[in-house]
Amino acid sequence: MHPISIVRMDLTACNLVKTMLKLVPQDQTVTCGFILVNYFMHYLFTSESVSEGHPDKVCDQISDAILDNMLAQDPQAHVACETMCTTGQVVIAGEVSCKGWVDVQQIARKTIAEIGYTKAEYKFEAESCGILTALHAQSADINMGVSRANAEEQGAGDQGMMFGYATDETDNYMPLTLDLAHTLVYTLARIRKEGEQMTYLRPDSKSQVTIEYNEQNQPVRIDTIVLSTQHDEGVTPEQIKRDIVDILLPRVAKRDSRYSHLLEMFLQDKDAKLWVNPTGNFVIGGPHGDTGLTGRKIIVDTYGGRGAHGGGAFSGKDPSKVDRSAAYATRWIAKHLVAAGVAHEALVQVSYAIGVAKPVSLYVNTFGTAMVKKSDAEIAKIVEQLFDLRPAAIIRDLKLTQPIYQETAKYGHVGRTNEVVTKTFLDADGNNYTKEVELFTWEKLDRLVAVKAAFGL
Repeated sequence: MHPISIVRMDLTACNLVKTMLKLVPQDQTVTCGFILVNYFMHYLFTSESVSEGHPDKVCDQISDAILDNMLAQDPQAHVACETMCTTGQVVIAGEVSCKGWVDVQQIARKTIAEIGYTKAEYKFEAESCGILTALHAQSADINMGVSRANAEEQGAGDQGMMFGYATDETDNYMPLTLDLAHTLVYTLARIRKEGEQMTYLRPDSKSQVTIEYNEQNQPVRIDTIVLSTQHDEGVTPEQIKRDIVDILLPRVAKRDSRYSHLLEMFLQDKDAKLWVNPTGNFVIGGPHGDTGLTGRKIIVDTYGGRGAHGGGAFSGKDPSKVDRSAAYATRWIAKHLVAAGVAHEALVQVSYAIGVAKPVSLYVNTFGTAMVKKSDAEIAKIVEQLFDLRPAAIIRDLKLTQPIYQETAKYGHVGRTNEVVTKTFLDADGNNYTKEVELFTWEKLDRLVAVKAAFGL
């Protein structure tokens, strides 16, 4: 029997509990009732992730690769690039304003090859797929609302609300369900690219992780893992499941000690469920199996269903679009609040009007987990003093005019490692050149001292 959430307990379940309590001797009823209530307060929560070979993620990566190459030539470029891919075909459309010029087709083919679509049998292959481009100049009306003589007063590129979230559930301040789901498909992709084990793997894969939490919102056990991976013809589901158990899961546990005891318990738990390629066959996949579009995996990109999402996608958009830059800024703020000890969990919302620099609103929700004697509204007021959320200030503080976005388009935009790397780009003549850039700047805790001081911690 599995615990169920008390919020989902229907009338039949409630009556069953009452009946069970009536069967218990009077002097034990209170104790038994307490145990049952706590038992029923356990709940299950699920998050999913997809690999870099998933058709939607292929599109995200192409859009962000084009954005990066434009920003590498012109840090002030304005880009809104959308991609669609299907059997043997890629369509790239959007609006740009850039002083440089990039070979869009060559960048797209290079990105597709790096993902792993390099074989004709995939029905979508880097060198042979057709690529149609329909990029044109950015709207002068939008540009008029965004650009300002005083750069600090740059207006928001659109209206909307953006959310950032953090929890102390993991040491990277991400929900455990999503963190593990990302790690599973990331590790599977590493195994595929190394080419030494599970050599039948193809680029497309998905994961889903369900974890049981107790009444204190602490993870207790992994209840279910679902893994679907594209594979070569002739490979049996039994072999793939055996390799997941013998190769993938031990490697995930070794890579990150946070998962070791949970995965060990999972493999020994007779009630736990491991579903591998539940349909029985996954040969046809990638863009040949499903048409991909930029911006369709926004929950995978953020918090796996925890917290909230404003609805705007990220990939293919330059940082003047607050859908992207403000979502990164709110994650930066939420992470600081949790890391500083202000709360165990924090959700931050900011909203904008198009063409206006100052945010319309700022909201903080600590879900009752605040560790300071302040209301959420008071916490928000202090945040407003600590962090400048005008678009130009966000871009400046997080160094968002760097060409740093292709890396965000796979395995999540948040919860990643802040690091300095050297990246390679293509110039107008198709030649390679390099730039040193700082990735995932919104994951830095560079204002931790100031935040602690403001809250007296």
